[in-house]
Amino acid sequence: MADIIRLLSDAVANQIAAGEVIQRPASVLKELLENSVDAGATEVHVIIRDAGRSLVQVVDNGCGMSETDARMAFERHATSKIRHADDLFAIHTMGFRGEALASIAAVAQVELKTRRLEDELGTAIVIHGSKLVSHEACSMNPGSNFSVKNLFYNVPARRKFLKSDATEFRHIITEFHRVCLVCPNITFTFHHNDTEVYNLFPGVLRQRLITVFGKQLNQALIPLETETSIVRISGFIGKPEFAKKTMGEQFFFVNNRFVRHPYLQKAIIQGYEQILPPDVYPTYFIYLTSDPAFIDVNIHPSKTEIKFEDEKAVWQLLHATVREAIGKYNLVPSLDFNQDNVPEIPIFRKNGEVKIPPTGVDHLYNPFSTQAGRADKPTIRHWEKAFELLRKESSEEQSALPMESADMKYFQLKGHYILLSVRSGLMMIDQKRAHERVLFEHYLSILGTGKVASQADLFPRTLTLDPADHVLMLDMMDDLNRLGFDIHDLGHGTIAVNGYPSDAGIHDPAQVIETFLEEYKETGRDPLVTAREKTARSMAVATAIPYGKELGQEEMRQLADQLFACEAPGYTPSGKPTVVILRLDDIEKMF
Repeated sequence: MADIIRLLSDAVANQIAAGEVIQRPASVLKELLENSVDAGATEVHVIIRDAGRSLVQVVDNGCGMSETDARMAFERHATSKIRHADDLFAIHTMGFRGEALASIAAVAQVELKTRRLEDELGTAIVIHGSKLVSHEACSMNPGSNFSVKNLFYNVPARRKFLKSDATEFRHIITEFHRVCLVCPNITFTFHHNDTEVYNLFPGVLRQRLITVFGKQLNQALIPLETETSIVRISGFIGKPEFAKKTMGEQFFFVNNRFVRHPYLQKAIIQGYEQILPPDVYPTYFIYLTSDPAFIDVNIHPSKTEIKFEDEKAVWQLLHATVREAIGKYNLVPSLDFNQDNVPEIPIFRKNGEVKIPPTGVDHLYNPFSTQAGRADKPTIRHWEKAFELLRKESSEEQSALPMESADMKYFQLKGHYILLSVRSGLMMIDQKRAHERVLFEHYLSILGTGKVASQADLFPRTLTLDPADHVLMLDMMDDLNRLGFDIHDLGHGTIAVNGYPSDAGIHDPAQVIETFLEEYKETGRDPLVTAREKTARSMAVATAIPYGKELGQEEMRQLADQLFACEAPGYTPSGKPTVVILRLDDIEKMF
């Protein structure tokens, strides 16, 4: 039998490596920006075209490279930062694996111009798909100029699976944030399709954060500062009142490198325990600095995952630092007593009579009594009626639909569930999920047929979005206006909301827009959902009845009727159940 094992060619090996390191245009930008920072640049200019499909260009004034280094930089495992295996545990720079440029050059058309300060001429190299096209001298300013064109031009399957321009541009912005937020001393400019997106001047970290995320962030920031023998913790967390229902302003850095670390990020979230509800996210920009010998950064090709030698100790320090900052700035809410039941604290006067303060407590109250004192509470009476309805029902499982009765009662539990009696037992409807299903089919119908009426806002709202969300909003604006919004673009990342659907019960259009964008980004990851369904689903989530809202009898009845009129009443658009039936037999077994 002939030998079947062969060594891969360098071109194929580089394309395989590119699959790990270069996943989309944002991956290219990340690697080029990190190289500029490591080169000591004080100015970095980013130029993007077509969300990175046509061009990702990074120009810097860093140290540049010699002619030999410029050519060697595109070889696999070529790096200036590692000489021995032990160097992996003393890394202070961003890029170090020596795979990035080789991987990029394997799947794109790359042009590099670079020059050192001490050299009279620079070097220009052009590589297409790992093949050297030209290598010659050129005239240029000191620094490096990388141009990556037509990404995945030679790997059509990879290019086919790139997402929409709005999605890819959002990833590009995210990677740009992750670098510019650890280098506030560097000037950054960012242009997309000849439009300036960012122009960031050097300054302190707080100023960089405000410039990137908007002036409104300034009043929301609380500084962190803790130094121990294990780790130094610095940065900012957000005040609870500025927490959002959407993610996007949560950044965690270790030794000036953005990382994902769910275990340590849980320490931050738990610092807000009993302060924030579980469905909102606090803002945080947290920077950890530690001896590289205590950290393993070489566990993932993209270098976004790390491992601490003593993660438990770091977790405890981080959690304590967040709690201390919250307490220091008096952010923990005070106890909210019912003022009618709080004893009045007496004022003692000289020679005055000392009296027992009145408390309003009924000392004759017997919790085991069956007298009217306990039956007078309306909620108890309602529950007695609920059980009466259950006892009148037949135990035969004829139908799971509500009984047709003029006396049918609906009960709301904890502002979350709607309860009603059915022939087979007790039906529980999740009010928010049920409304999502109703609205989804409603919006889907509108998008397919026409436009609904818009209610003009007396005072139009302006909303400033980050560049990625602004691009997404421009793509979605026609659909949103068809659903009843009246949105206009004001430029520079700002939109005006002049009106909203008259039948949606919207009280805060800005919050609805933010929730819609976040949900659309999440839904966009599902390749089986059409663009129209994504819009309808995201809008349904953004405008559905929230948990905690009290509903009247007519509102609950109408919601139930609308739900069972839907084509698929049992599930939300994302597949979560809207209705659960507790069978009478199962209820009886509980007793």
